[in-house]
Amino acid sequence: MGIDNSVKKNWIEVQKRHDCPVNAIGVKINPKDAKTLKVWKDEGIDKFVKK
Repeated sequence: MGIDNSVKKNWIEVQKRHDCPVNAIGVKINPKDAKTLKVWKDEGIDKFVKK
């Protein structure tokens, strides 16, 4: 089950402004939070990290 498209679009826009993994509201994802990081990667948000 994926996340809602509107949430994904918002998350991508938020992620483009950060150089580390962040959640959909712009808070840095704790490296120990495997569940959120898995969704972050599975949904392809990891491709939008600011370089």
